[in-house]
Amino acid sequence: MRKIIHSVHASLDGYIEGPNGEFDWPAMGPELSAHFFSQMERVDTFLYGRPVWEMMAGYWPNVESISDHPHDLKFAPLWRRTAKVVFSRTLREPGHGARVIGGADLAEQVTALKSEPGKDLLLMGGASLAAELTAHGLIDEYQVVVHPVVLGGGKALFPDSKRLDLELVDTQTFDTRAVLLHHRPAAR
Repeated sequence: MRKIIHSVHASLDGYIEGPNGEFDWPAMGPELSAHFFSQMERVDTFLYGRPVWEMMAGYWPNVESISDHPHDLKFAPLWRRTAKVVFSRTLREPGHGARVIGGADLAEQVTALKSEPGKDLLLMGGASLAAELTAHGLIDEYQVVVHPVVLGGGKALFPDSKRLDLELVDTQTFDTRAVLLHHRPAAR
């Protein structure tokens, strides 16, 4: 069975977006970028909720005309060729080679997706989808990269969540700035 890895950037005060939806604060230095690309060797599918999908679909297809950051230029071709699944009740035609999963029984559909052959699945960002999958016990790893910024509000990493006991698997510091906190659900 494939695993779902939730990989997300968070501020020191626990937000994944600023008060006005800002996402201009994560710093992708060379060490963090290298970690990210080594993580890509484990996965063959990206998972997105609709809001994060819209941000990604608006950036990665044309990134070469927007950014000259080495990480972005290296990641763009990888993003284009990797399978993508968007979870949405309203989106029908996501484009960019993505397929949509929607409907009533999220847990059943995600369990079927995890049962398909292939490598692990990477849930990139997003709070609502991650919260739903967490509530159903479907996320196998949490990889939270904490950046040295206090946003003072915004979208919480774990919005409206109930208690979640996690086991620390690993920590790592990147570029003397960001810290990876790698957790998995605690054994019950």
